[in-house]
Amino acid sequence: MNQYFLLIACLQLWSLITPVNPASTWGPLIFIFAVSATKEAWDDYNRYLSDKQANEKEVWVVKHGVKKLIQAQDIRVGNIVWLRENDEVPCDLVLLGTSDAQGVCYVETAALDGETDLKTRVIPSGCVGIASELLHKIKGVIECPNPDKDIMRFDANLRLFPPFIDNDLCPLTINNTLLQSCYLRNTEWACGVAVYTGNETKLGMSRGIPEPKLTAVDAIIDKLTGAIFVFQIVVVIVLGTAGNVWKDTEARKQWYVLYPNEGPWYELLVIPLRFELLCSIMIPISIKVSLDLVKSLYAKFIDWDQEMYDHETSTPSHATNTAISEDLGQVEYILTDKTGTLTENRMIFRRCCINGIYYGNESGDALKDPVLLNAVASNSPDVIRFLMVMAICNTVIPTKSKNGAITYKAQSQDEDALVHAAAHLHMTLVNKSGNILEINLNGSVIQYEILDTLEFTSDRKRMSMVVKDCQNGKIILLSKGADEAILPCACSGQQIRSFLESAEQYSQIGLRTLCLAWRDLKEEEYQEWSLMFKEAKTTLVDREWRLAEVCQRLEHNLEILGVTAIEDRLQDGVPETIETLRKAGINFWMLTGDKQNTAIQIALSCNFISPEPKGQLLLINGKTEDEVSRNLERVLLTMRITTSEPKVQS
Repeated sequence: MNQYFLLIACLQLWSLITPVNPASTWGPLIFIFAVSATKEAWDDYNRYLSDKQANEKEVWVVKHGVKKLIQAQDIRVGNIVWLRENDEVPCDLVLLGTSDAQGVCYVETAALDGETDLKTRVIPSGCVGIASELLHKIKGVIECPNPDKDIMRFDANLRLFPPFIDNDLCPLTINNTLLQSCYLRNTEWACGVAVYTGNETKLGMSRGIPEPKLTAVDAIIDKLTGAIFVFQIVVVIVLGTAGNVWKDTEARKQWYVLYPNEGPWYELLVIPLRFELLCSIMIPISIKVSLDLVKSLYAKFIDWDQEMYDHETSTPSHATNTAISEDLGQVEYILTDKTGTLTENRMIFRRCCINGIYYGNESGDALKDPVLLNAVASNSPDVIRFLMVMAICNTVIPTKSKNGAITYKAQSQDEDALVHAAAHLHMTLVNKSGNILEINLNGSVIQYEILDTLEFTSDRKRMSMVVKDCQNGKIILLSKGADEAILPCACSGQQIRSFLESAEQYSQIGLRTLCLAWRDLKEEEYQEWSLMFKEAKTTLVDREWRLAEVCQRLEHNLEILGVTAIEDRLQDGVPETIETLRKAGINFWMLTGDKQNTAIQIALSCNFISPEPKGQLLLINGKTEDEVSRNLERVLLTMRITTSEPKVQS
């Protein structure tokens, strides 16, 4: 539209063809461009101030063994950066030390991934035990990959120089890093070495060139403008041709027209261009002014809306972008995550099945089941091992307050629920200091040494830990994960039907399920595997794939202990909100990693899908592209011939 008005305004400067004063077009056009340019310039200026403020923020950096206060833009790779609580991380750092005795710190990563929960970060194993006053003198080498934008991976190695360590390779993962734009929380101080700075940080690599936002109304008006312009061209060609023919046949005969006998070379264009200017009123320039004013006014109505006021935080609604506010009324699809968005992300341990015995089915709360409490009190071996996996196989950090109370810091709410449930059943995770953790079972303290952690990945769908009982020296593998990841690894003689049935039953009522397992390891087997695991941890090429392959070598012949069931409650008002939005003609897509039955039950409880017979549930299952394609065709055929309201779930 802007290009069209600019063309018309330029044509009006030609006095030979213009029938109106050029100011009638140039005035509004200059006003529109001036307002738009001023708005863009103001946004650019604010971005410049924001960048300047971030770049000139002062941070403590160690240079030549001395702490100095420098601007963030002057940080170089290899500098040791010191952060205090609530400081923003100025670049990508590898953590070297924290104020916590266990080498743990907490970061808020909302600016990176939108998650509001605090994440736990730990110092590399090679830095454990280094005194805080020696951190500014530390020397070493970090081998890291080329900069990339994957905020979930960091495959690198750390080698410290003597006297700090004997040149041994220490693997680094994303859990040992503090990424740019995160905030240090609940930690007095932390220090790390800069590995990526400027535009080479994870955040900098993921920044793209912002595309101009075009609303649906703007797109339609642009299309209409194009169509009307094409129509104008046709009209101009027809009328221009007729005008030129009339000029040559009739006009020269009329004495009052005063046409010269010889005209310039562009004479044939004069009449068509005059008609173009006369037809330009088909697209009035006032539409542009009206649209911009209406958009600004509409955004103000959003700001003034009393019903959109949040009384809990005393926050009114605010339209930060006035250019796209009308698109709110044209939303057709809502794509939503489940955990933490539709649900509270507060997990509660509800039921469990241990060695075929169901607990909590009667009361709906296994922690109050007298049969389970009696089994714990009588030290039932199956129950004790089950609780031991719940308490140990996790990344939870226990902390003691001044009054002696133990609190847990967990990255995963599932793990938090399991550890709290185990503590309620007298299997309490008391302390985790370095590789030694302490468990309090019915008043007696048992120590375990963590030998290796086989971390959870979305492909493996399980997590394992290798621990050593400090009392008898036994080495044990503890595993927990999805039933489809754990049950196939069961030892050949074990019956797993009861565990399959319990996982199915729990998922039918919308609970999240986890299978727990363990295996005794021989010293020779562990030592041989440990060498392969260490090699895989320090490789810089295909580390994730190599680790998964090595983990597979250990996670087999497992003794399945039982199944846990955890409830993730819906947030208040979710079913009513979804029902209202669906009545408004808005379609939903929900993403979840739950079992299919759990996902269906959650979808029914929050009015995401309609129960039979009002709605028909169509499942699309498949592990290959061809399989999914065939199932999609089958579902589409069913949707064409059915009369009920179909809802697809995949």
